[in-house]
Amino acid sequence: QEQFVESGGGLVQPGGSLRLSCVASESDVRDTNMSWYWQPPRKQRELVARLNRDGSTSYLVSLKGRFTVSKDNAKNTVYLQMDSLKPEDTARYYCLSSRPGARWGRGTQVTVSS
Repeated sequence: QEQFVESGGGLVQPGGSLRLSCVASESDVRDTNMSWYWQPPRKQRELVARLNRDGSTSYLVSLKGRFTVSKDNAKNTVYLQMDSLKPEDTARYYCLSSRPGARWGRGTQVTVSS
């Protein structure tokens, strides 16, 4: 059974926006730090945004101001709002809990191209 189910990716033009969703368990969303990662083509997976349990957030420095992480505890969902998208944002995006033993989901593909 998948622990994290990402969705919302797709093909978008430069300058456009997407909102990614990650459905997880109630305990993961409510009680752990939830993070979004990306893996661009031919590159390693990298942390892009984190939403800590206390509500604080952190971002990859180069992305700050364009990406926003949030959650809805009632829906067991974590979001990544991505604005002003650039071709270099093209990647497969994954979410993950800080819970020990958390396993990667399948991710969702974002392609930014005209």
